[in-house]
Amino acid sequence: MHYRPEIDGLRAVAVLPVILFHAGFSIFSGGFVGVDVFFVISGYLITTILLKELAEGEFSILRFYERRARRILPALFVVMLACVPFAWAWMLPWQFDEFAQSLVAVTLFVSNVLFWSQTGYFQAEAEEKPLLHTWSLAVEEQYYLLFPPALFLLWRFGRRPAFYAILAMALVSLLLSEWGSRGKSVATFFLAPTRAWEILAGSICAFVQLGAGQRRSGTLSLAGLAMILFAIFAFDEHTRFPSFYALVPVLGAALIILFAAPGTWAARLLSWAPFAGVGLISYSAYLWHQPLFAFARIRSLQPPEQALMTALAALSLGLGYLSWRFVERPFRNKSAAPLVTRRAVFTASGVIGAAFIAFGAAGHLGHGLSFRLPGDMATRLTEIETLHIERDIEIRVGTCHFGGRGQYSRIDGFLENWDCGTSPAPDGGTPRIAVYGDSHAADKANALRAAGARVAQMSANGCPLIPEKVAFAYCAPMLRQFHAAMRERGIRTVFLANRLDPHELEGPYLQAVFSYWAERYDQVILFSPMPEFPKFETAYARHGADTGAHVSSDNTADAAFFSALAGITLPENLTVLNTRQLFCAGRVGCDPIQNGATLLVDYGHLSPVGARHLGDRLVPALGAALGHGPTVLATQ
Repeated sequence: MHYRPEIDGLRAVAVLPVILFHAGFSIFSGGFVGVDVFFVISGYLITTILLKELAEGEFSILRFYERRARRILPALFVVMLACVPFAWAWMLPWQFDEFAQSLVAVTLFVSNVLFWSQTGYFQAEAEEKPLLHTWSLAVEEQYYLLFPPALFLLWRFGRRPAFYAILAMALVSLLLSEWGSRGKSVATFFLAPTRAWEILAGSICAFVQLGAGQRRSGTLSLAGLAMILFAIFAFDEHTRFPSFYALVPVLGAALIILFAAPGTWAARLLSWAPFAGVGLISYSAYLWHQPLFAFARIRSLQPPEQALMTALAALSLGLGYLSWRFVERPFRNKSAAPLVTRRAVFTASGVIGAAFIAFGAAGHLGHGLSFRLPGDMATRLTEIETLHIERDIEIRVGTCHFGGRGQYSRIDGFLENWDCGTSPAPDGGTPRIAVYGDSHAADKANALRAAGARVAQMSANGCPLIPEKVAFAYCAPMLRQFHAAMRERGIRTVFLANRLDPHELEGPYLQAVFSYWAERYDQVILFSPMPEFPKFETAYARHGADTGAHVSSDNTADAAFFSALAGITLPENLTVLNTRQLFCAGRVGCDPIQNGATLLVDYGHLSPVGARHLGDRLVPALGAALGHGPTVLATQ
């Protein structure tokens, strides 16, 4: 196909906002839509080539995968290799373990599945994953594993039936994306079935142009550019995405592909040499930017200055040019490439890929290879691990709390043997209160026990406070058994705690939580979000207790919670306890190490000492909470 400089310009419009969004420029709040534009371009270019080969009877699946290997793998392998020494030197064991897993997943083009299982794209911890951005490459390669053979088979029925089949597949994928965005947002973001329609949109453009050539419309091409820019500046992490909202950048890209013929204003702008130049290096620049940003964030105990992130954004373009010039171009030029034959390409790809898989497997099976670290750091890591073990004992992992390192790997075994605090105490008393929620609820149960309360506790890692389709499979049976057990024991007062996700810190969700529990119990007490110290473990392990004691807290969730609470009418039988005020003892500053005592084991889970610290402050709050009407205690 003939060269279209405006397509390279469109690549620049896609990659620059992605880089600036990840660099923390809030004005580019929707910069992540650049990936959607890339998907459309990819679908268009690949399908155009395939249709030409099919029409001329020259289709070859092996040649297709050879082109993909030459296009994708050299620069990708260089970036992965460049990440290894920095990960080896700077990452703590749990970080290196996750990085090692990502090396394996990226090599096998399933990193989107891995990151879906680990974290949400917009969560803070995602910013420290050097290979997070490879999820989009995984989506493309999973798509291209199936699309060429499918197109080959469809083509045998004729061009028109093939077109309508692809149109139908795109529609199904779009509808699945819209449905998933309303309850399975993380899976919908990362997984191929809900992203395929965006690549298929490009394929549809290729079919439309087949034989007819490019159409010209200055109005429609400018409208397409405006749609992409609108999404870049108007969308943000709270936009349901992908969903019908993704139609804005996707259709915008399609309009440019179809109507930005030479001479139109959009084509002139996108063909401008600086734009086209950035477009040429866009793939390599995209590969470099996330590792640069992630390692900067890993290395720093505070969010990196904007000036540094700006410099790293510029560096990603510079490195992008170098890897395009000295890696991408040589390997794509088959006649002069270091690997001339198809066998050489596949063999080299397999050998290098196997090496990454072996190294990644060693890093994961070796639990992050802690021998990499200096002796004093290893000692401090052992101290943290000891705190984790002590916490597991006190929150009663396996008997009261499901998940982590308990003796039951299945929820049915846990529930069959659950008897947490329900047997009579030595003095004959039985619990009159219960605690439900996730691992943070387990901490609150421990604090309540430290305050002298008898507690029936049922908690599990990552379980929400109301029935949700997005929850782990074990959450629903646990919630059902909790209600049954409390009815059987006559417990009518329940404490709730949870690490609320961003979408759970909104008024409608909190109102649903309040209504759900207030209808089922006489008295409901909800703990507000725990203050979080994202860099606590890192600071403690690298520099010791003095530095760890002064790591600043992230109060975003706390602020969002009380902001949402202001617009809600509390049920008569519901009380909110302000966790931050209790944990920080009313001080403006809040330290994870106080008076030489380490109160946390990580970003926000309480050590045994931390549980007693919170428990001491719960004693007066408990007296006020039990038996009162709707109120917020220990408020800001």
